[in-house]
Amino acid sequence: MNRRDLIKIIGQTAFSLPLVNAPLSLALNKGPSQSRAIEREKPILVVVELSGGNDGLNTIVPFADDNYYRLRPKIGIPERELLELDDNFGFNPGLRGMQSLWREGELAIIHGCGYSQPSFSHFTSMAYWHTATPNSGSEYGWLGRTADAISGRRSTDLIVQVGNQQSLVVNSANHTPVVFDEPSRFQKDNSGADYEIPSPKSPLSAPNKNSHNYLMRVAQSAKTSSKRIQEAWRAYRTEVDYGILPMDLPKVAACIESGYPAQLYHVAFRNNSFDTHVQQPALHRRLLSYASDAITGFIGDLKQKAIDQNVVVLIHSEFGRRAGENANLGTDHGTANIMFLAGTHVKGGHYGDNPSLKDISINENVEFTTDFRRVYASILENWLRLDQVPVLDSKFETFNMFEV
Repeated sequence: MNRRDLIKIIGQTAFSLPLVNAPLSLALNKGPSQSRAIEREKPILVVVELSGGNDGLNTIVPFADDNYYRLRPKIGIPERELLELDDNFGFNPGLRGMQSLWREGELAIIHGCGYSQPSFSHFTSMAYWHTATPNSGSEYGWLGRTADAISGRRSTDLIVQVGNQQSLVVNSANHTPVVFDEPSRFQKDNSGADYEIPSPKSPLSAPNKNSHNYLMRVAQSAKTSSKRIQEAWRAYRTEVDYGILPMDLPKVAACIESGYPAQLYHVAFRNNSFDTHVQQPALHRRLLSYASDAITGFIGDLKQKAIDQNVVVLIHSEFGRRAGENANLGTDHGTANIMFLAGTHVKGGHYGDNPSLKDISINENVEFTTDFRRVYASILENWLRLDQVPVLDSKFETFNMFEV
């Protein structure tokens, strides 16, 4: 359907689609147990985005490398303050929750993630991560293309994004993502007509009839999804502490517990919070503690409800920070960064090569060692059981990061 056809249909039908804004619910035509038994056989991916460019060097700290302290004489974290990880690395003091996942063998740390010819623009670099097309472009996000690879049937059931606006990462050729912010406000926009699209007064041509029918299906799907999400949120209860800033992950837990059929979820730390140019140490530690507590709480919540077996969590940012500190006791936009994968079936450990800090000046960037699409490819092939090529348009070597 092109723009001209859409305008014509709008003129003939005078309808209004709902704008919805909330969480998930029990399947409408199934009891909870039946719905959950069916849907929990499917692998689920939850993507957590640390927007703003998280500083990987002060997240997983290479304390055994003297170059780290050479480059960061003031904001480098002393070994005595780090949380124990191994003989070469330590966790930022804010990552106590993530440390517990590491000790359980449920946290993978992927080093040196990035891409060639990096952009230092938040918007551009995140678009590359969202579409998995560095230095290129696509109208569809990699999660959207993943949904298309899972099923070619049009639906609103496969992708859920919690946020105040739709992100490029969930754009799909075949699937309309469910996007909501506050579950209690996930409802229709009363400024227009109801969900039902009235039949046009005059007969439609074949192309326009197809467009009309498509819009009717979208409207009905939106109505159904909003009801299911509201029901799920009302039914959701937890005794798990998600910390001060849950990052919308309880809403995702509500969806999963309710048996909602989505396999792909996306949440993000709001407002470019990790863009720590000034007075970084205390702020960065606090931000990491919020993210770590929320992610650990989410996984703990799923475990307590015995629904953790088919869920993994991917954590990433759009770029790292420069190797050296700046004059404002912060860090500027950089390149290679850390990615994390967490969950019951994740094979914990280090993956990829840690970038060298040797012979780097304070104003230089480290070289990336792992194309971030290798992580996507590993998830696609080894977790979601999909062919990576239709999604990534290339073949990447995968990491063995999952316990089968």
